[in-house]
Amino acid sequence: MVSDSFQHVAGLGNFPSDWLIASADDLTDKITKGTTPPKSEIVKDSQTPFLRVNNLDFNGVLKSSTEILFVTESAHRGCLARSVAYPNDILMNIVGPPLGKIAMLDDRYPEYNMNQAVLIYRCNAKLIDKNYFVNFLGSELAQQWLQSRSKKTSGQQNLTIQLCKELPVPTPSLPEQRKIAKILSTWDKAITTTEKLITTSKQQKKALMQQLLTGKKRLVNPETGKEFKGEWTKVELGKLLDYKQPTPYLVKSTEYSDEYSTPVLTAGKTFILGYSNETSGIFSEELPTIIFDDFTTASKFVDFPFKAKSSAMKMLVAKDGTSLKFAYEAMQVINHPIGGHQRHWISIFANLVIGLPSPDEQKKIASVLTASDQETEILETKLSHFKQEKKALMQQLLSGKRRVQIN
Repeated sequence: MVSDSFQHVAGLGNFPSDWLIASADDLTDKITKGTTPPKSEIVKDSQTPFLRVNNLDFNGVLKSSTEILFVTESAHRGCLARSVAYPNDILMNIVGPPLGKIAMLDDRYPEYNMNQAVLIYRCNAKLIDKNYFVNFLGSELAQQWLQSRSKKTSGQQNLTIQLCKELPVPTPSLPEQRKIAKILSTWDKAITTTEKLITTSKQQKKALMQQLLTGKKRLVNPETGKEFKGEWTKVELGKLLDYKQPTPYLVKSTEYSDEYSTPVLTAGKTFILGYSNETSGIFSEELPTIIFDDFTTASKFVDFPFKAKSSAMKMLVAKDGTSLKFAYEAMQVINHPIGGHQRHWISIFANLVIGLPSPDEQKKIASVLTASDQETEILETKLSHFKQEKKALMQQLLSGKRRVQIN
């Protein structure tokens, strides 16, 4: 039973009784989607950006790391005229997975356009604050409502314009909307700042790798207090590392839980697939190890016990006198003669040649690069915390369970 101070909205939950519940269509001046013009109208240099789903992100702004294409003026004013967008318009992808990418357009360009997988919301400033709406649109409340009603065919999710118009939007007064948006913006700033620090940290490590792993920069030997000396030797990786099949360490159960203790690894983007309750057959005695798989050139340095997801994942361990961390970092800067699938350690990785300093210098370089990794990991943990805090706060503020004071 809903108390008198709250009202129930189907598919969203309970909201304060003094909030207006209106459809997105009622609160906006325009909702439409883009179109894909002939390929000849999409160019790399013009006045009007032509945005696609990969230009959007989950943080409410355009993704800076992806290429922006442009559309010709004739197409922008012609076949794409209905989807001309302006700064402060809000974009959302309507084809996925994943759905839920949101971006408010900035003023880098006076006008924008987009393809048919991207929807435009243009807020009515007298009814809804654009910053409040972009937060609501990206919230679990809105996304669960939309995605539960999306059309799912052949592994694809699609939202219709009509469904996006029907989205119910709980809206407090404009002053309260602005206050909520202002509070959430402080978290956005913290998240953005931390993301930039992570990017800088990774760039610094990359530059450090180029210097240290080529011998252009020599570190100080802690034993002598002087810079390391001596020539580096050229050695094939196969003489430094042993190759192992994961068969004895394969996980049997497909039931994973965060409450279990044994991580199950893949070499791809996922890395830790989940946690298993299997306590036997764990790879632990020859740590650290390098894992990679048969289907990508991705590799991971692992220094904790684990089980392997499949036999496609392979492992490398160091032979006596070799710093595995040094070898791993050196592998990251080698020009791999690999395209597509990699099948044979013996024919590919084993024959790659790296420059090898003395064991002491290897260890020192490895320790410096490990310290750099740890700095990045601390920032990534901080970023995850900020995102979780903002998510929890959004749930409270956008549902009215936590009210703000209006000055």
